[in-house]
Amino acid sequence: MRYEVLVGLRYTRSRKRAQGRNRFISFISLVSMIGTGLGVAALIVVLSVMNGFQEELRTRILGVASHVQVVGYEGEIEDWPQVADEAMRHPDVLASAPYVQEQGMLAFDQEVRGTMVRGVLPAEEDGVADFSQYMRAGSLQALEAGRFGVVLGRDLAFALRAELGDKITLIAPQGLVTPAAVMPRVRQFEIVGIFDAGMYEYDSGLALIHMRDAQALYRLGEGVSGVRLKLDDLFAAPRVVRELASMISAPAYVTDWTRSHANFFRAVQLEKTMMTIILFLIVAVAAFNIVSTLVMAVQEKNADIAILRTLGASPRSIMSIFVLQGAIIGVVGLVGGTLGGLLLATNLDIVIPWLETVTGATLWNKEIYYIKELPSKVLPADVLTIVSLSFVLTLVATLYPSWRASRVNPAEALRYE
Repeated sequence: MRYEVLVGLRYTRSRKRAQGRNRFISFISLVSMIGTGLGVAALIVVLSVMNGFQEELRTRILGVASHVQVVGYEGEIEDWPQVADEAMRHPDVLASAPYVQEQGMLAFDQEVRGTMVRGVLPAEEDGVADFSQYMRAGSLQALEAGRFGVVLGRDLAFALRAELGDKITLIAPQGLVTPAAVMPRVRQFEIVGIFDAGMYEYDSGLALIHMRDAQALYRLGEGVSGVRLKLDDLFAAPRVVRELASMISAPAYVTDWTRSHANFFRAVQLEKTMMTIILFLIVAVAAFNIVSTLVMAVQEKNADIAILRTLGASPRSIMSIFVLQGAIIGVVGLVGGTLGGLLLATNLDIVIPWLETVTGATLWNKEIYYIKELPSKVLPADVLTIVSLSFVLTLVATLYPSWRASRVNPAEALRYE
């Protein structure tokens, strides 16, 4: 082992008999390690939560919405089977389903709630959405034409205080004009299912009915609002939309999930970027602590450096000793922070409920964040990037103090020894 490594390790180890300035330097070294570890752990946890939130949000949105929608210019498509056939000719399209989407008002007992009403064909809807996986009572297949059944989101059913089998009233805003007044169209529906998608936006504001019932209620005849498509690769949606635009002959426009829900994902990406920059400041503070530690170590070891120089040590060797000392401080902090961050990021489903129980505070409100549980997804690429950048920052912090050590003049340092 080269003597630079031996000396660097010896300078790094805290000695039991260290007193005065030595003990203070050891304390600052410990603070630098802890600061580096906390910064790395915080970065890993935050980025894991952001990754998990982004993926969970995308999965739940697309489990209820669709990858691509073909919507009529006037809000209606008459010959929807032809549109579906044309879309299915694209090699990336896996399934299609027509739908009717209108606003409505639900009333039960003394409760009234506004909602989005979506008319669907249960068999085709299973191909483009995941409602069957989200059902908590009843089934989507219970929607039958002419039966006037409805499937509600869990929070919407709770707000109405309605249960499976109850009959609720659906009021359509498009009214009937009579000599006396404009009368709203009203129809009674039976609750045949309740779903829980885990997205508050849908669980509290979406009602599913059979497409034929929706056409009759909103007087659309054989027309529909549009056709929903599912792709084999959801990230190819922008490209597929451009290609479908030239394949669809009906007067309609084609849009995809990246446009209809762009604000969600842009907000998450922006927050992820800003949190990364802010939390890297913790690592930067720890790096400044390393600078101060090494500067004081160099001042304390002036005599040792001078003796090493008189014994033949080169300035490069002296610089290597203190670079190694700072690198060891950084590596210990990085290893501890990485292990702690990975442990916390993979157990957030246990840690968050425990903290809520201990503090009595609500740390995760699904009405604000749209998702019931705090998600977390650790990406190896993120961990590697965090560790690499933090280690580089640590090494950069050692350069100036190490250069100062290599410039120590032996004669000046030993004059008063």
